[in-house]
Amino acid sequence: MEFSIKSGSPEKQRSACVVVGIFEPRKLTLAAELLDNAAHHHLSEIIRRGDMEGKAGSTLLLHNVPGTLCDRVLLVGLGKEKEFGDKEFAEAIRTAVRTLNETGAFDGTLFLTETGVRKRSSAWRVRQASIAAQEAVYRFDQFKSKKDKVRRPLRKLTFVVDRRGELAAAEEALSQGQAIADGMTLCKDLGNLPGNVCTPTHLAETAQHLAAEHKIDCEILERDTMAELGMHSLLSVAQGSRQAPKLIVLQYKGDKSDAKPIVLIGKGITFDSGGISLKPAPEMDEMKYDMCGAASVLGTLKAAAGMKLPLNLTVIVPAAENMPGGSASRPGDIVTSMSGQTIEILNTDAEGRLILCDALSYAARFEPDTVIDVATLTGACVIALGHVASGLYANNDALARELIQAGEEAHDRVWQMPLWNDYQEQLKSPFADMANVGGRAAGSVTAACFLSRFTRKYVWAHLDIAGTAWKSGTDKGATGRPVPLLVHYLLKRAGKLT
Repeated sequence: MEFSIKSGSPEKQRSACVVVGIFEPRKLTLAAELLDNAAHHHLSEIIRRGDMEGKAGSTLLLHNVPGTLCDRVLLVGLGKEKEFGDKEFAEAIRTAVRTLNETGAFDGTLFLTETGVRKRSSAWRVRQASIAAQEAVYRFDQFKSKKDKVRRPLRKLTFVVDRRGELAAAEEALSQGQAIADGMTLCKDLGNLPGNVCTPTHLAETAQHLAAEHKIDCEILERDTMAELGMHSLLSVAQGSRQAPKLIVLQYKGDKSDAKPIVLIGKGITFDSGGISLKPAPEMDEMKYDMCGAASVLGTLKAAAGMKLPLNLTVIVPAAENMPGGSASRPGDIVTSMSGQTIEILNTDAEGRLILCDALSYAARFEPDTVIDVATLTGACVIALGHVASGLYANNDALARELIQAGEEAHDRVWQMPLWNDYQEQLKSPFADMANVGGRAAGSVTAACFLSRFTRKYVWAHLDIAGTAWKSGTDKGATGRPVPLLVHYLLKRAGKLT
């Protein structure tokens, strides 16, 4: 889809469809009022008859509206004006774009980006509208023999801003939004792929393609190299699988100076059966999403490189498949991590931390400015925070605040959880330096505490995205989170967020 920005009055738009908003109850936005005046109150008469109340999610398509130059006018319900915030704005954009895509209109001009959102700039509205629009038309149907075809899909979308003086900032915001949406699409595509396609090797090949596209340094470490480095914790997870593990390392150097890199680490368990500690059968198919941490950091890198952000970014993906087998790790096994610390594996289904700990140790060689790991790590985080917020843990309060602010800006929110030493007691082992689980109580916290033992050399944060990386049920699929959060964080670090 092609996007553009303009400033102008709705009745003067030569477009297949002009989109304006209606608040509840029956209150016209400014753009809708301008159309109504040009149409000799045609809109207000229709609304007065009860055809459109303005309820959130409702739409009304009008043809041949007098006094206008467009073919159609789409009215989109925005709900109550006092309650119109970030979430409601994005939902309105998605509703408008989905409806446009079904009308047969090749292009649309959206005046919803003129509609005020509390404490949000015009640039923010354009950036978020660009992301929401591409989310609305996203489809993952490459494995269907008969694809659902849109008869005349939407090809061009124009966002309107209030004043001409805002056009430059809006153009930059549009470019940022498109880059974020492209990163989210990569993240979703990887997450939605089945485990028999998206293997560690496939992730490595995706990284190589990404590196070639954006001229990024890429290195793939194989099993032998990982063994030489002492990554026996990571390798233990892959022992039961026929799929070879990979450690993927990508280095984007947008800052030509010797600035220390920001390092993003993504958990890449391409399928998690639980290993010998086998998961129950119901919904085990969703364990193909256990590599969404890896998918999100690759998507973030795609967005950052696409925008040519002036910073240095290193992405590390430990990738493996966790399967039961004759050579699989057993509960009670003890392995030595790259850091030299020993780990008693009490539960082979707590494998994400076993691959991440070696990746975190490996990250130290880059002398990082900051390290952020992203992982679908614990079901306990889903119990704690549901599917709304990702869990945030950090050994640095300033970094935690930056990530919280980025999440608020992106409407991809996180909630900070405790990382107190008191919880470390639960990881004690009588036979090794630590156990890989600390019992049911505070499971997400003790998982983060485990990881913290490998991050003492640098500033670090951990994002537990187990509840936010994908949706179940009728809307089943990867969400693309936390790509928006991570990219907004990088934009802020690069001084590019307006």
